[in-house]
Amino acid sequence: MTLYLDTSALVKRFVSEPSSPDTVALTAMAEAVATSLVTRVEVAAALARAVRVGTLDEDGGRMAQRRFSREWPTLVRVPITEALVFRAETLAWDHGLRGYDAIHLAAALMWRDALGRDVVLATFDR
Repeated sequence: MTLYLDTSALVKRFVSEPSSPDTVALTAMAEAVATSLVTRVEVAAALARAVRVGTLDEDGGRMAQRRFSREWPTLVRVPITEALVFRAETLAWDHGLRGYDAIHLAAALMWRDALGRDVVLATFDR
């Protein structure tokens, strides 16, 4: 399986949330795991927010960030290009997506097109 994780799915590898076991199991089965380059800052923001709202304490948040930073080089990182942004713009308009959701969908589709095979997209957004 070739797997693309958006931020809502990837963060579940570092913070215990509902469906965290599902994300861990999916990534364990995947031969390749990708995400968008923008995910790096989105995960940092999600972890910082978890600390602010008390889901994680400061030490837990920093530990999760370090684990994510160590894992980051193992992920295929889909770059943000003009072509990807154009595709995301179209997806946002056609499907009523939020900006970064459109970026993630466009990145997964472009990665699928580049590979020439199906890609499973994991997300926990509505």
